[in-house]
Amino acid sequence: MANLERNNKILLDLVRLPSNNTCADCGAPEPGWASYTLCVFLCVHCSGMHRNLPTISKVKSIRLDLWEDSLVEAMRVRGNSFAKATYEKHVPAYFYRPQQTDCVVLKDQWIRAKYERREFTGEQFIHQSNGPDTTQVVLWKKRKDNRNFFKRIFLLSRSDFTLKYFTKEASRDPKAVISMKELNAVFQPEKIGHAHGLQISYMHEERSRNMFVYHDNGQVIVSFFNAIRATRLEYLQKKHPGLGLNELMPQITRHCLKEGFMEKTGPTQRESFKKRWFTLCTMNRKLLYYKSPLDATELGAVFIGTESHNYSVTGDSRHSSRGGRWHCAITLRTPERQYVFMCEQEQEQQEWMEAFRKVIGQPMTPEDYANEANLRRGK
Repeated sequence: MANLERNNKILLDLVRLPSNNTCADCGAPEPGWASYTLCVFLCVHCSGMHRNLPTISKVKSIRLDLWEDSLVEAMRVRGNSFAKATYEKHVPAYFYRPQQTDCVVLKDQWIRAKYERREFTGEQFIHQSNGPDTTQVVLWKKRKDNRNFFKRIFLLSRSDFTLKYFTKEASRDPKAVISMKELNAVFQPEKIGHAHGLQISYMHEERSRNMFVYHDNGQVIVSFFNAIRATRLEYLQKKHPGLGLNELMPQITRHCLKEGFMEKTGPTQRESFKKRWFTLCTMNRKLLYYKSPLDATELGAVFIGTESHNYSVTGDSRHSSRGGRWHCAITLRTPERQYVFMCEQEQEQQEWMEAFRKVIGQPMTPEDYANEANLRRGK
């Protein structure tokens, strides 16, 4: 009969090993669960998703459940490294590997792709480098002028590095043709209000545009997301033939460093404060602001350079009589002017200041200088 205390101690020793001390699926530290059929150590969130695959994965707590000697021995012999070598043997470079903080649909489909569909074991040639030149999918897209979603046809082309969308199936002319040059796609389920919500951003006439889409099937939307990443990577490899994968990979998907509401006043700082939705990205060094989180087009943009180019940020508390309700102030100084923002809470103020300082402390690239010049010309 299995010895509960002895076997649980063995499992706790195993999970402390460098090869097992993070979740096999999302990388979360100190996993407390394990799949004894797949022999992987898991965090509590990923273990819950494994329970949705009862014929493939069976999970137990490594601290609370009774483990038979044979199961403990299997965990000792195999573990996360063995599973990675088996189930992640042929993961394409462009395929997004979710992290601990990523949304549920990304982690769920990663787990299903690895263990249920076995897409990366080499048994099937699902992800081929010479795959189809076009990917077509029907998605629900939010209208620009209201919150309603309508079905639209999206066509992703590797031959000319574009994403087109059509309002009708019989339409020959696309509603928009979006270049891979500036396209970015990130999951935003909370903002969009759907578990599979995807935000697609791009440049149109020197201004940022956003499309908000979703598909009811998680596999479809994640496959589309990875198809965009594959096309973006191919575009970047053609644009920068001298750069390796390690340099190109961070450019495929640009995650927002910080976003949320702040109040903003005008250039003379005598105008009323107005509540706006802000997003800050390290890749393009731009602070964009919108009237609401689901706006298609920005109201304005602020380029953020380095301290040596006279950019700085400070914070304090002040009371405004010009319509502002919030009192945690941030002053962003640029060579042209000062921007004053108000946050509702001190914690938000500190998070925004930390984000600003991270961008200011990051050296500028030749492309950054070009973006700064373009933004100034646009003004």
